[in-house]
Amino acid sequence: METLIEHARSGDMPEWLGEVESYEGIDIEKILTLIDQGKVVVPRNIKKGEDFRPRAIGKLMSTKINANIGTSADYINLEEEIEKAVVAQKYGADAVMDLSSGGDLDFIRKKIMEVVDVPFGTVPIYQIAREMDVADADEDDFFNVVEKHAKDGVDFMTIHAGVCRTTVERLEKSSRLLGIVSRGGSLTIAWMKHTGMENPYYENFDYLLELMREYDVTISLGDAFRPGCIHDASDRVKFTEFIILGELTEKCREAGVQAMVEGPGHVPVDEIATSVRAMKLATGEAPLYLLGPLVTDIAAGYDHIAGAIGAAIAGMHGADFICYVTPAEHLALPTVDDVREGVIASKIAAHAIDLVKEGQRERARKVDYEMSLARKRLDWERQFRLSLDPEKAREIHARRKSKGETCSMCGDLCAIKTINEVMSGKGQ
Repeated sequence: METLIEHARSGDMPEWLGEVESYEGIDIEKILTLIDQGKVVVPRNIKKGEDFRPRAIGKLMSTKINANIGTSADYINLEEEIEKAVVAQKYGADAVMDLSSGGDLDFIRKKIMEVVDVPFGTVPIYQIAREMDVADADEDDFFNVVEKHAKDGVDFMTIHAGVCRTTVERLEKSSRLLGIVSRGGSLTIAWMKHTGMENPYYENFDYLLELMREYDVTISLGDAFRPGCIHDASDRVKFTEFIILGELTEKCREAGVQAMVEGPGHVPVDEIATSVRAMKLATGEAPLYLLGPLVTDIAAGYDHIAGAIGAAIAGMHGADFICYVTPAEHLALPTVDDVREGVIASKIAAHAIDLVKEGQRERARKVDYEMSLARKRLDWERQFRLSLDPEKAREIHARRKSKGETCSMCGDLCAIKTINEVMSGKGQ
């Protein structure tokens, strides 16, 4: 069974890839070239059927967003997590990750997958930590859980293979305030410290790639050392991991396995470009998957806004895939409403990126032009339809409705109405 990279190298296009060409507005030959080069990935497990909606991530492709959902040990409500997955897709999520860490994880994962028709991701080490004391796990446990998720049809997995003795030593010598804020990264380091052994995902990376290759699962190389606060941004620890991830990305390409890399974290606005460009350079322009970055530490309750600001800046410099942040970040397990808010904030950032992104600029600006025309014509229904959240736009407009054709903000003093009348001669 050939992987997608191998199909691209042979010029043999799978029939389902035509949907990507149509969705992106990019010529299929160009897409295949970028897949071959490792600059674009299309996460899709070989077990997926015709009802799957493939999404391309990377150079020239429209900016994609991911929504994280999942139970916690403190709150297990499968029905709510399923609803979150449905809502996330309704409002524009291009991928969904199940980060469940409470309850029957196999059952939860399979039930959520039933309602997800976009790329679906997981972090396998969470299941190890839930089913046993991670310190008691052996190397086989690390790989068995990956194989289990692949067999279930997972399209991409976050693997913290950049955690190794080199990066851990760099962490120990650093002056980091928060150390590690990655759950998967912290669990991996805990295992290494307890056993005195090297990270199995790093030491036996070739075997990991064999498992990924069998099901054509895309590997998302996790950013275990992402800065968890502004104080820790742009330190040597982070850049050491960048170098390791670059080396692992090369191995993925050689093995015919699709790979993307994950990035920071909490980063002040003037350091975002450096982080993005450094990771792009280190990984040969592999698709870059970012959480945020959050541009401040003090936006509790509004971290979706802090994250959207950082994502927009990162996207200008090459970020391809945005992991949404909800208002509940750092505070609690998100609700369904939090998921909706997080997705919309990230979609705004993604569209802002596409307005200036090579390959997407013209299409994105056409949408904004259509909205401007609708506003000029005071065509409210069209404005609602073009909005990222039509329901909310319609609700706000109706809340204090004007007596005339304008909105209640300016009423009959509406500048657009006035200038339309003046320019047409009606106001004379």
